Amino acid sequence: MRGNGSRLRLKAIQIALLAGAFLAWHVLTSPTLLPPIYFGDADKAAFFFGEPLKVFSRLLDWFVSGEIYRHLWVTLIETLLAFAIGTLGGVGFGLWLARAPLAAAVLDPYIKAANAMPRVILAPIFMVWFGLGMASKVALGVTLVFFIVFFNVFQGVREVSPVILANARMLGASPRALLRHVFLPSAMSWVFASLHNSIGLAFVGAVVGEYLGSAEGVGYLIHQAEGVFDINTVFAGILLLTAFALVLDWAVTILEVRFMLWQPRAGETEKL
Repeated sequence: MRGNGSRLRLKAIQIALLAGAFLAWHVLTSPTLLPPIYFGDADKAAFFFGEPLKVFSRLLDWFVSGEIYRHLWVTLIETLLAFAIGTLGGVGFGLWLARAPLAAAVLDPYIKAANAMPRVILAPIFMVWFGLGMASKVALGVTLVFFIVFFNVFQGVREVSPVILANARMLGASPRALLRHVFLPSAMSWVFASLHNSIGLAFVGAVVGEYLGSAEGVGYLIHQAEGVFDINTVFAGILLLTAFALVLDWAVTILEVRFMLWQPRAGETEKL
């Protein structure tokens, strides 16, 4: 009961903080309420920061008219494809290099160079290669996801206890059994630690690609609104993308709970 009460209080504080932020936004951008100090009058503040009531009205119009569903679907498909391809590639490549020291040593400088590259600048190149459709956005998202997953898997496999490996080999474990029962469980916690960042970066890749060149998607809507200085629509798109990203992160958390049942939680660890 005490734990439930603490969670409820935490949720109440979080909701109050969010409500306070929106209330401050409304007050500082309303012509009839307290004008902001820096911009001198509320009209200028509303031009730069939008008005929350108009932002929510735009969001409501999108959903009531059904205009937003096609764009959300496109962005979702691009994000999920980039996430899936980048994650599978990162896991496979990380497992291989972690168990192949010579190949890891040879490829090390090239991997570091590719990771150091600001990969967002590849977006125009991908558009030339794959066109303005979905493929270029997925390619950009894959480049953002791959390295995060790869480095986490690589590190997770390399940190497997030598004692555990020696005991497994003494018991006659085959390379396939070692991969399934030792290396993968060891890397799994590292993988899920990276997935929360990866899903966000897959989302960033899709939206940035849409922003730079597309005919559909939420990033496209934001770009169109910026072109006519419609700041309320821009903020409506930003809030929608933020909520969308939180839903995707929640889905990753559900998968983590499902596949990491063997790992004790923080509260359980303290009791032990």
